[in-house]
Amino acid sequence: MKDIKFTLFLILLFGPFIIFPSVFDFYMQFNIEHGLLMSFIKFAILATLGEVIGLRIRVGKYNEKGFGIIPRAMVWGVLGLSLKAAFDIFASGTPLFLENMGMKDASLIINGDLTPAKVLVSFSISTALNLFYAPVLMTVHKITDLHIINTGGSIKGFFTSMDVLSILKKIDWDTHWNFILKRTIPLFWIPAQTFTFLLPPEYRILFAAFLGIVLGVLLALASLKKR
Repeated sequence: MKDIKFTLFLILLFGPFIIFPSVFDFYMQFNIEHGLLMSFIKFAILATLGEVIGLRIRVGKYNEKGFGIIPRAMVWGVLGLSLKAAFDIFASGTPLFLENMGMKDASLIINGDLTPAKVLVSFSISTALNLFYAPVLMTVHKITDLHIINTGGSIKGFFTSMDVLSILKKIDWDTHWNFILKRTIPLFWIPAQTFTFLLPPEYRILFAAFLGIVLGVLLALASLKKR
């Protein structure tokens, strides 16, 4: 029954964008005019959905005491802002680096038609992003995740002082390094975000936010693997 309710919730959430073109057109226009705000909203909703699904995989339910859906959504919203900035930085900077390395017109190629050269530029952007930025994002997310758990999942507790040093000592570094960083980055995130940068710029953050759902599932699988 809970799976049916959750499915109905997803239909109500995403259905209007599919059924009513005017809703989708409004979203697209609002996304162009308020990119940062929409990055916050998209990650707050979609990446948190990923964590909710991950909880369902781990313990058989979509919420539990101390899980802290609202604090998790706030964290993902802020991480979404950082990802928006990272996308802009790496999507602009990596082609310039490729041009300095001798690849002509890389900055134009990434925004042009689909060609093998565009795939190469997109792969380069994804690789740079995931090697230099993704480990920081994943570690920060783990720190905030443990802080939310330590403070009982409450909004008030979330805004208390965060003992980062203590949290760092409690992280399961074996799983974090050997699975989350060493395996998911080269085997999933670099290929997935290569596809992301082949999309038009207005769709990249949305697709990345949907990938946040996948991250929730991967974290759940990592937890099950540890058990």
